[in-house]
Order: sequence, then C-alpha cells, then structure tokens
Amino acid sequence: MTTFSVIVPFRNAERTIAETAASLIAQDCTEWEALFLDDGSSDASVQVLRGFADGRFRILSEGPGAARGVARTRNIGIRASVGRYVAFLDADDLWAPEKLSCQLRAFQQHEERIVFSSYRRFGGASGIVLAKPRVEWKDALAGNPIGCLTGAFDTDFHGRAEMPEIPFHEDYAFWLSLLRRGPARGLPEVLAQYRVSPGSASANKAKGVLAVWRILGAEGLPLPRRIAGVAGHVAGALRKRV
Repeated sequence: MTTFSVIVPFRNAERTIAETAASLIAQDCTEWEALFLDDGSSDASVQVLRGFADGRFRILSEGPGAARGVARTRNIGIRASVGRYVAFLDADDLWAPEKLSCQLRAFQQHEERIVFSSYRRFGGASGIVLAKPRVEWKDALAGNPIGCLTGAFDTDFHGRAEMPEIPFHEDYAFWLSLLRRGPARGLPEVLAQYRVSPGSASANKAKGVLAVWRILGAEGLPLPRRIAGVAGHVAGALRKRV
C-alpha cells in the first residue's frame, strides 16, 4: 500500500542527495514511494541514488540534457505517482523521521486536505519558520505560508494537481490554487530542514518579487491588494532571514 508519493526533483545534486535520500529511508511511516526526477544532471547524482537498495525509490532519468525546470519536473512526478497523498522534497533538503507520520495523523484527524509544518533553515540565514495553525486562500495573499518541503495534499480531494510552469515561485502559485478549494492545516512541529543555497533561483529577490506580482495578478486581485500582497511577501521573506 502506498500512502504517500514523495516528489524529489534534482539536477547535479550528488553532494547532497544521499543525505536527502537517507532522511526518506529514516521515516517511521513506511508506506511511501519516492519519485526521484532527474532534470538533466551531468554529475553522479543518479549513480548515488542507485546505491540505495530500497524498492520504494523510483528514478526517472532521461540522461544529461537541457533542464526542464523544477515545475515541469515535479509535474512529471505527480503524473507518475500512485500514493493518495503527494508531498514534495528537494534534493538538498531533509525531513525529520516523524514527518510523514505526523502528516498522516493530521489528515486522518482533521478536515483540511493540505497539511504542512514548521521547518528549520540552515546553511545560511538560519532559524525556524513557524507554521500557522490554519491557512485559507485570503491569508496566503500576503506571502506563501507553506514551505514546499513540508507540504502535502490529498489527491482524493484535489486530484493530481500540477504546478504552473513559471520560472519563479511556482510552489506559491500552486498552493494558492489549492487553497481556493479549501484551507490548509499547519503543524507546529519542526519536521523539515531547508538548506539555504546562495546561488539558488529563490535567491534572486528582484525576479521573485516580480513573479509574486504576476501571480497575484493572475489571482484577480485589484491593484491595491496586489501592492499589499507584494509588501507582505517581502516582509515575510525578511522575517525568515532575521
């Protein structure tokens, strides 16, 4: 029985992907599959993964080549997944051993069909990002409240929802689209660790702000609310780094 499908995109992640894979194997909830999706790696990432003798690992690789981008790569995994709940993990991030079991319990005990948690940032501007207990669509207009490495959604309710294929903040646009259908439950436990990489796409702040502006426009917000939403997003990003 597959309860969770874990979507793990990667590109040239041989330095960190073994630690990420180990944090999956350490889960005390064992009913999961992990779809590792190679986005054109030219290093030994695939070989590192093949060194793990775990039948729950599925490696989808087309070999070295042009990058598809994280949203399209995740969507390939979502379409190939079979678990009821879909969760996301990047190849340089980590999960606590109880991450999936805590989320499963929350899905079983509460009505919300999205569950996320608090997480810790490390490797740069460190600190804990606390999850709000309950988030609705309107709450998320002032910034993304769901760390993608902590989020999971119920496909029985949301279907095999896919991420919009945009270059920045595709996860924010994705969670906004799901929150339109129903709220999310946040868990106070720190269940994941986010590795801060200075050269990552999310580190390009100007392009990120522009992406948020476009996302809020696509949500149909009038100009004053778009301005307020961008300001809230910037303030939230600064709080994470202080």
